[in-house]
Amino acid sequence: MPNAPHAFAQPLLSDRLGLRRYAVLSICAALATLALKAYAAWTTDSVSLFSDAVESLVNLGAAVVAWVSLTLAARPPDEGHAYGHDKVEFFAAGLEGGLIILAAVGIAWAGVGRLLDPQPIHRLAFGLTLATIATMINAIVGGILIRKGRLGHSPTLEADGQHLMADVATGIAVLGGLGLAHVTGWTMLDPILALSVAVIVAIAGGRLVLRSMGGLMDEALAESDQIALRAVLDRYATDHPLDYHALRTRRSGARRFASVHVLVPGEWSVQRGHELLEHLEADLRLTVPNLTILTHLEPIEDPASRADIPLDRA
Repeated sequence: MPNAPHAFAQPLLSDRLGLRRYAVLSICAALATLALKAYAAWTTDSVSLFSDAVESLVNLGAAVVAWVSLTLAARPPDEGHAYGHDKVEFFAAGLEGGLIILAAVGIAWAGVGRLLDPQPIHRLAFGLTLATIATMINAIVGGILIRKGRLGHSPTLEADGQHLMADVATGIAVLGGLGLAHVTGWTMLDPILALSVAVIVAIAGGRLVLRSMGGLMDEALAESDQIALRAVLDRYATDHPLDYHALRTRRSGARRFASVHVLVPGEWSVQRGHELLEHLEADLRLTVPNLTILTHLEPIEDPASRADIPLDRA
């Protein structure tokens, strides 16, 4: 029995639309940090600051992708997309991961070039000041995006925030390394830092790609969610003469889907079975947020009821 769409779809869609303002905040932060870091790199001629600026350029692209995906995810289910448009968030997270990996390649290319042909760094104190301001902006905005993404169950927004926090980590490393280079006079630290940033950025991008692949392949809900669902089902099985099997779960953006077969005595009327499943589904929805639950009623005495446990029924 599917949920009544009008009862649950509107709050979820409203949440997706509300999250777009945080994507706009991310776009503004990316523009500001890109300007600061690009000017710092141009002023100092530092390849590690250049690598930091390239990552901010990727931040801008990722923030725009996040805004677009949240806009698409907010569309209500239609005839062509009966399960909604939320899965677009996994595409967005995967695209963001791909952009990050491309940025890592570009950073590594610049770092190797400067490693082979070292150049002096100019006006380092001024450049480091600009980069510090940019890093602080990313830290504040990244923390906001991660918190709002988790509260709103948005993998796109959370991925954008995690990307910014990875940028903060690399920014701190670059600032510390360039400060050390300024004190010691060892300019080779500059391209070495750029290559280190490339590795860190590539790892972050790879994680995002793997996470998006899991969502696109209908990966099951988190173990904690599955345990919570089974706890409700076990309680009903204890309180009523019923059994259950074939519990399957998946996630699509903010939405969570589950299906389960419920076995009751064959002598029960359809009305009695229906009323029990209505209560069961309501309790399951209260247990896991944004859950769409589909139940299938079967007679507990019929051996055929046990033949449909596998996904591919013989």
